[in-house]
Amino acid sequence: MPVFPTALPAPRTPDPMEAPALRWGVLGTGWIAECFVRSVRRHTRQRFTAVASRDAYRAKDFADRHGIPHAYGSYRELAAARDVDVVYIATEHTAHLGCARIALDAGKHTLVEKPLAPNAPQAAEIARLAAERSLFCAEALWTFFLPRFDVVRQILDSGVLGNIRTVLAEYGEYFSGDHRILRPAQAGGPLLDLGTYPLSLAVRVLGTPTQVLACAEPHPAGVAGQVSALLRAADGGQGVVHTTLLSDTPTTATIAGSRATLSLPGPFYQPGEVVLTPTGGGTPLTRTEPHTAHEALHYEAAEVARCVSAGLVQSPLRPLADSVATLGAMDEIRRQCGITFPSDP
Repeated sequence: MPVFPTALPAPRTPDPMEAPALRWGVLGTGWIAECFVRSVRRHTRQRFTAVASRDAYRAKDFADRHGIPHAYGSYRELAAARDVDVVYIATEHTAHLGCARIALDAGKHTLVEKPLAPNAPQAAEIARLAAERSLFCAEALWTFFLPRFDVVRQILDSGVLGNIRTVLAEYGEYFSGDHRILRPAQAGGPLLDLGTYPLSLAVRVLGTPTQVLACAEPHPAGVAGQVSALLRAADGGQGVVHTTLLSDTPTTATIAGSRATLSLPGPFYQPGEVVLTPTGGGTPLTRTEPHTAHEALHYEAAEVARCVSAGLVQSPLRPLADSVATLGAMDEIRRQCGITFPSDP
């Protein structure tokens, strides 16, 4: 039986600057693409050679601001470019499958912004296409590539928590106005943008749930306002997840075992503290790191570069099967709550 440690492990995450330099093309010019390009350029040796948008003027403006040599008004043009090794897909959720198909059909390794797709069937289709072409593909769920989560991974693998019975995770952020997340036609609501984080953690720790109980409250904009779900694992363990657009919440996560509890202060999906507390009291162990928020997006790009250079077609840190399983649980939550997306079968 593992002994409660005297200190938390250090992350094993390699230096992103040491990742082999690849040539990247970006599909989409929205906020997350901006954050990704800025972070990757500051902290890695990766090169951005092209950007594409359905609006050629937006692509040209993005390219000019970030010093990217080529701008295209067509996703297919970028995918066909010879100076692109990896395509990063940062388009709206409902376009992920179509864009992934374009990139993979062109023989390009692909990183798809989270969620991998709006539903599990489309995510499974992306995984199938990548496997058939022996190309690298991953979901850009940056949380699982952070040093903070390598510490979490080591704690889970050590067995120090004992028998894990409970996972609690939530993410709430208030939205108003005409934000994309409030638009039904763009698969809006909290699940895909916010709920992906707590649900992914619960599924990663407990496994694919054997039972789901869910409820939702609508938003005046015509999307879900908040969603809560109870997940039951095959061994009886339970996960409680919640996400909302109606208010700001602490956005914390807890993994509770029979011998210790692992706490992730909010926002749990970003760089931050890891706290391990022995069951029954005792002195907690805490690892701290700077709260750099989306400045840490470069870790996922460095992982892609390492995997591609090593000939891997998936990342062991976030296999496509995990992404599909998370969306499968989300599909069941939506079914029970009557939440539909335009891209549903």
